[in-house]
Amino acid sequence: MMMLQGLLFELPGGGDVFSQILTILIYAFLFISLFYGQKIQMHLMLKEIEGSLYRLKYIRDEGRRIAIETIKEVGKPQKDPTTMVDRFLEYFTIQPEDMDPAGIVWKLEHILDVRDARFKDEVKLLAPEADDVQINNLENTLEAAMALNYIYKVIRHYYLLGKKTLSLYIIMQIQMILPLVMREAEAYASALKAFAYGQPIGDGIGPLVAAKLMHGYPVRKVAKDCVVAEVPIEGRIAYVIKAEGPGGNVGKPGDAVKAVIEENEGKIASIIMIDAALKLEGEEVGEVSEGVGAAIGGPGVDKFKIEETILKYRIPINAVIIKEDIGDAVSPMRKEIFDSADKAIERIKQVILEKTKEGDKIIIVGVGNTIGIGQ
Repeated sequence: MMMLQGLLFELPGGGDVFSQILTILIYAFLFISLFYGQKIQMHLMLKEIEGSLYRLKYIRDEGRRIAIETIKEVGKPQKDPTTMVDRFLEYFTIQPEDMDPAGIVWKLEHILDVRDARFKDEVKLLAPEADDVQINNLENTLEAAMALNYIYKVIRHYYLLGKKTLSLYIIMQIQMILPLVMREAEAYASALKAFAYGQPIGDGIGPLVAAKLMHGYPVRKVAKDCVVAEVPIEGRIAYVIKAEGPGGNVGKPGDAVKAVIEENEGKIASIIMIDAALKLEGEEVGEVSEGVGAAIGGPGVDKFKIEETILKYRIPINAVIIKEDIGDAVSPMRKEIFDSADKAIERIKQVILEKTKEGDKIIIVGVGNTIGIGQ
């Protein structure tokens, strides 16, 4: 541009010509921006979404491939499981009607129980040679693949809808949430590999803390897919509860807590729950914090049961959380999270000393997916 400007000024009347050309270009730019700027912006956004959609499709297809290969390797089916896996990826669960909220928890629990039983039956058909631990891991693997398939299809839906209608608002919304969506998809991709190989994940920090506390003590089954061990801690009797491992499992901690409380006729001094929690940006992975309340995620059934039981017997409930990112929660457990287990145990002991007295009975619950973590 500077060379062109110099040449124009050397010519007779060059400066005027250059000014005129520059003015024309500015007006042309303003005209295009005024009448076609929005369309250009939409096309640029669509190209960006299209690129992410290709990436999501690759992640989805890779997850499907890993699931099929793992089933073939572990379950040794007699026929190709691809068709059944594709059918599994399209499964859905319909939430119960909540117009009348009375009793919705029990309706939801029933639906979830039916869903869990259906998934396990499908996995047994897919992998007839798999044992119970491998069935749990394969179920988690397929659920991660299902989540990736759903994310891809939803983004594709809004991409095609925005492209068809040329609605700036639809396109802008997809484009704005894409970084978070891609982050979640990458997390599920990591989770799928962890489930396929039976590796502990970040969400397993709660069961890991419980496993460290109950190590060396006899355990017994207390509720569906949950175990408990009676452990002496700081002169107190602690009933330590976790999901039954080492298969991918979260159990029913709500039923387990209720059973232990009723076994002791409500004479429990305190409940301490340990779980992974989503950290805020800027916070350290593996940071330990404490508070009050039922530290448990999921659809809310187990949280409801725990809260109902502690209300009945007026039992105080405390929480110890280990902070981590969404990607850390479903990815193979990082060293920082593993190391935080000992910090959490120290914090638990501190809470016990401050909130209870010698001879008291307490309940400690390690909440989370116990894949790769035994008793």
